[in-house]
Parts: sequence; C-alpha cells; structure tokens
Amino acid sequence: MSRNSLPTSYPSPSPLATKPTTPPKRKSRGFQQSFRRSLQYWYWRLVRLQGRPEKLARGLACGVFAGVFPFFGLQTVIGVLLAILFRGNKILAAAGTWISNPLTSVPIYAFNFHIGQLLLNDNSLTDISLQSWQEVKELGSEIILPLFVGCMAVGVVCAICSYFLGVWMVRRVRASQQLRHRRKRLHKRYPKGL
Repeated sequence: MSRNSLPTSYPSPSPLATKPTTPPKRKSRGFQQSFRRSLQYWYWRLVRLQGRPEKLARGLACGVFAGVFPFFGLQTVIGVLLAILFRGNKILAAAGTWISNPLTSVPIYAFNFHIGQLLLNDNSLTDISLQSWQEVKELGSEIILPLFVGCMAVGVVCAICSYFLGVWMVRRVRASQQLRHRRKRLHKRYPKGL
C-alpha cells in the first residue's frame, strides 16, 4: 500500500454521536425525608459508639450538667472538658448539651432561677417583672446568685438521672442489637426454619 492511497481526511461524526449525554436528574428529596434520613444517620452513629455503658453514660451526664448552665457558646466546651475530667465519652457530652437550645433555654433558666430562690430562701425578686432587659441588667448580681445555685442543683440532679438513664438505654440498645444479629445468623443457617 502506498502513501498516496491512505485517506487524507476522515469522515465527520454524525450529530447524534457528538451530542453530550446528560446524566439522569435525581429526584429531590423533601425536607421531611431529608430530616428523617439525617436523624437516622445520627441515631446509628450514636448507637455504634464503642465503650462501656458507664463511660458513655458519664459523657452524657457531663453534657447534660453543662447544658443547664447559661453559658451560651461554652456549654459544649465545658461538657467536653468535664467528660475528659470524669473519663466519659466526649461525643455524648457534646450531644448532652443540646437539652438547652433556643426553644428550651428560657424555661430551663427560669426554673433554675426559682429553684435557686427556694434553696437560698430568697423571696425578694418574686414580685418583680423581668420583662425588660434594662430591669434584668439593673438587678444583675441579685439574679446571678439564685440562678447559679439553681443551675448547680438542677444540673446535679439532671446529670445523675441522665447517667442512670444512659446506662439503661445503652444496655437495652446493645441487647436488642445482639438479639437481631442472632436472629440473622439463625436465619442464614436455617433459612426455611427448623
């Protein structure tokens, strides 16, 4: 074959061959389905935490204790530091601080304030309306001590309750997981039953 017999130009591709194919569009999930999926992800992430139930519960208790104090922005840091001090799980300590959020913080702090007043036997502020921020600033030190004492008392009680609830919950979830795994193994071994 000579050099002259080779074609000098190639045929142009057909228009259908050059058109880029677009991937099929994914259906967008609704907010509810996306939220449910996110909750399931965090649920399974928490369920699969490793460690003894007591260690996990100590972390949760440290987070709950830090969550009842009005240290906005520092609750998670305080909860994790307490978890390090008491050798608890740091992830559950961070999650435990979520008991106080924008929806629950005002009722929690009002309750803590009233508990602090009861413990200090201080009824001087019961007739004052705390509607304006200016009034709260003027009362400053008169509010801080009952609030702190109330937060300490409520925090200790909530931490103890969440510790025992956490130990019970971790043991129960792990027992149900073991039962589910046993059933799967039996089903694989004896698929049609005994």
